[in-house]
Parts: sequence; C-alpha cells; structure tokens
Amino acid sequence: MDIRSALIELCDAFNAHDLDRIMALFAEDSVLEMPRGADPWGSRFEGKGAVRAALAGRFAGLPDVHYGDEEHFVDEERQTGMTTWLLTGTTVSGERKEVRGCDFYTFRDGLVVRKDSYWKIVEPPATA
Repeated sequence: MDIRSALIELCDAFNAHDLDRIMALFAEDSVLEMPRGADPWGSRFEGKGAVRAALAGRFAGLPDVHYGDEEHFVDEERQTGMTTWLLTGTTVSGERKEVRGCDFYTFRDGLVVRKDSYWKIVEPPATA
C-alpha cells in the first residue's frame, strides 16, 4: 500500500468535509483519539460508527475547518504515517481558531486502524 497517497487522500477528504470519503479509508475496528478529553489520551472513539460520529461532530463544531500547510511523513515498514497541519476555522459561536497540530496514523491492510490527533494549546497572551 502507498501510505503517502492515503495520507494525502485523507487530508483532501477532511478539507472537503466528505465523511463518506474519509470513512472509506477507516477499518471497522478503527480507533480515533482526539486531543481534548478527561483522560491522558483525550477522547477515544472505538469502532467505525463511533469514529464517524466524532468526526461529524468536528465538522458541526467547526463548519469551515481546513487543514492547510500539511506535510506527510511515512514509515512503510511499520505501516504508520503522520501528517502535520495548520488547522483554521470558526466555531459555531464565532470564535476563530488557528492552531498547529498533527495526526499519527496506523494502517492495516490499507485502512486506518488508529488516528491519534494532537494540537498545540493556544492561550491568550499573559498581561503584565
């Protein structure tokens, strides 16, 4: 399998907000770990249906979300890849987001079995 091509397709599908296209690249037993949550791993969604629902929530919460400035890194031997990106978008409450992050992917038989997302934490500047 060509992991680099899969990473590019995933990024393109995310930017198109095309859940069907995204989920076609995920295995039935896939796991998604999002950066925010009560546990050290953030929020974990297990199984293709739960992953799809979580990603649908991402698009609903950031309707104009875009992943730009992407770079892809691949380890074919381990069937893993990473994409770094600059996420931009506006929340439904009108808050503008711009944050760097990355996704670590693990593949099996050409499909994503794990997507682990990380974001930089953006805080307002400290006042003197």
